[in-house]
Amino acid sequence: MALKAPSILTFVFAIVVTVTVLITKNFGAEIPLLTGNEFWALFVAHMVLIAGCMMRGL
Repeated sequence: MALKAPSILTFVFAIVVTVTVLITKNFGAEIPLLTGNEFWALFVAHMVLIAGCMMRGL
């Protein structure tokens, strides 16, 4: 299986979610759907990034 670079949108989505989780954890920001679910949000962001590297067109 050959890996490829993810699309720009996939990469930006993963970066935005990761930075949002870091801001929530380190600075105590209250973000409605994210507070208390930081682990799962980070997990989903990284799974999307991995899927973007493995599948064409994602």
